[in-house]
Amino acid sequence: MGGLFVLLPVLLLYLLLSEALGLIVALAGPIADLFPKGTFDKIKHPVAVGLILIMGASFLIGLALRSENGRRLGRWIERMVLGRLPVYKALKSLTTGFAEAEKDGAFKTAVLNSTGGEREIVYIIEDHGDGQYTVLLPWAPAAFSGFVKVVNQNRLEILDANLGDVSRVLSHWGVGIRELLEKKTTDVGSSVDPSEDVSGKGVRR
Repeated sequence: MGGLFVLLPVLLLYLLLSEALGLIVALAGPIADLFPKGTFDKIKHPVAVGLILIMGASFLIGLALRSENGRRLGRWIERMVLGRLPVYKALKSLTTGFAEAEKDGAFKTAVLNSTGGEREIVYIIEDHGDGQYTVLLPWAPAAFSGFVKVVNQNRLEILDANLGDVSRVLSHWGVGIRELLEKKTTDVGSSVDPSEDVSGKGVRR
């Protein structure tokens, strides 16, 4: 049994790495299609080539976006083409949230307080502009699956942590959550009103 407990994490790590390497090759596929047919038919290290293609394409796009014309073209493409895709804005916010915790347009991490004293880690998905927020209550260890709720802003406390920090804790079933809570920055609104309904949709009478 002791050997099994040592072997299982190693096997799980191997499976995760295999999935990650396969994802790199899949992401590099559209870039490889831009080259003449047959260019990459006989490569021996597809993962290494995939990484080079992704990094090279990112470098070229980054160079283009440094110019004013490049930024204007990028904004036009985003507004007229990419912005019309149903999942583009969500994916952009998600990837931005991995890089920075407080950047505008990124999913933010927060603590959701209930009147019963429970505290839950959530992702702030959208600000309604009227004191209401759409949040995702993630499951563990599936850090990006969960329930979507609309809550009042005074029940939320922003964390000084990005999505990567929080998803790492959730993937370990909550190990390290104490350190996350110590990174609390400030409330989104005022403190929790004890008379507020737990659902965040009204006040109990």
